[in-house]
Amino acid sequence: MEEEPKLPFLRRRNEYHENCPGCKVELEKEMQRGIPFKSLFTIWMVVLCTALPISSLFPFLYFMIRDFNIAEKEEDIGFYAGYLGSSFMLGRALTSVFWGIIADRYGRKPVIIIGTIAVVIFNTLFGLSVNFWMAVITRFLLGSLNGLLGPIKAYAIEIFTEEYQALGVSTVSTAWGIGLIIGPAVGGFFAQPAKKYPTIISDDSLFGRFPYFLPCLCISVFAFIVTILVFWIPETLHNHNTSGKSLHDSFEILEAMPSSLLLLDKEDIEETEEPVSENLFRNWPLMSSIIVYCVFSLHDMAYTEIFSLWAESPRKFGGLSYSTEDVGVVLSISGFGLLVFQLSIFPYLGRKLGPIKIAQIFGVLTIPLLQVYPYFTYLSGMMLSVLLNCASLLKFFFSVAIITSMFIMQNNAVAQNQRGAANGISMTLMSIFKAAGPAGAGILFSWAQKRQDAAFLPGDQMVFFVLNMIVLFGLILTFRPFLVTNDRR
Repeated sequence: MEEEPKLPFLRRRNEYHENCPGCKVELEKEMQRGIPFKSLFTIWMVVLCTALPISSLFPFLYFMIRDFNIAEKEEDIGFYAGYLGSSFMLGRALTSVFWGIIADRYGRKPVIIIGTIAVVIFNTLFGLSVNFWMAVITRFLLGSLNGLLGPIKAYAIEIFTEEYQALGVSTVSTAWGIGLIIGPAVGGFFAQPAKKYPTIISDDSLFGRFPYFLPCLCISVFAFIVTILVFWIPETLHNHNTSGKSLHDSFEILEAMPSSLLLLDKEDIEETEEPVSENLFRNWPLMSSIIVYCVFSLHDMAYTEIFSLWAESPRKFGGLSYSTEDVGVVLSISGFGLLVFQLSIFPYLGRKLGPIKIAQIFGVLTIPLLQVYPYFTYLSGMMLSVLLNCASLLKFFFSVAIITSMFIMQNNAVAQNQRGAANGISMTLMSIFKAAGPAGAGILFSWAQKRQDAAFLPGDQMVFFVLNMIVLFGLILTFRPFLVTNDRR
């Protein structure tokens, strides 16, 4: 007598609902064979879309503020640049929890679509800014309406089987890191095109009259393509209630089961406890990892702004007198190296060391690396180029490894039905810290440039010393009893 073919797990549990998009995704995951390249590509594109506008302005921010004629002295440019750099993060800080709640209630997909549309509209308007306040407002609105990073993190966990969830997480962090590198590269190469490419673009053309519009337009066109793409992605949120259970219970039951139980018949499966929604603010494994995440995010955002301002400032103020194109080259090289690191080296380190050890080791290595930066001003030519590229590459290696580790800890600390809200809290707090980063970095940089002859840490030595103090503080927080783990998966 032939054995009756076994039905998919959700159908055998009577947990499958024909009209539930989350159930359809779970059913497809049960049938899935091999690496889901299509989903990985989609996540990569969406994350890249939201990452590109964040830092694309940094290579030309110094010159943009100068052209607005709002700074009375050259040393004050960094002060205004800090506030413009912070406006995006301030907007995102005020709305991240809201978008997280919307994603948990109505789905990840609508929030992702709204976020990509916001990039198309407001990033374009930013490139057309005619004064400082227009630039600040458009960046603020872009940050307020671009709430897709939290939902796409939850989406990356939910769209894959357990076997490929680590790959999905790595895709988010890799695309994010690459976006934060490619963004400045785009800004560096395409800003002020009439000056860089006078034979192609004249001063009287649109790109000549708006010298910072071309890089913004390139990113907005890419965001438009991504917007069309995401209309076809599946929704992962469950939208049914069964016997008073929460919207996500069926997935949580599946998620809690060992893979070997998926082959058992219904009568062989024991009842599984329903997940209980907990107060996320009392979930210390979650909150401790978010706090560490925020500290290192503050450092990364401050470093990103300071690097471009420092490299482009005159040598008489301790800078390198680099052009936007020079900065773009450095960041492009770092981006390519970061891609190789995330796809080949980081997964191996993650398996061998775990997220906490990775954060601690790379945090320690960051401190001596940053302290070397002020001395690059004594170099020139090929020696400067080689050493600066190596230092930038290592810095981004360390930063992305730490951020990825904290992200993994956050998502492992909560159940699936709370990941949207948890990521919303994370994004809000992180955005507050990142909003403070450029503003504080701009004020610090402007102040440091006025103390070139100080006896203690003159000029930019003070800037990189303060950056190291932030790293040291974050490093201390990675040890017990502050940072603890609580793997839910």
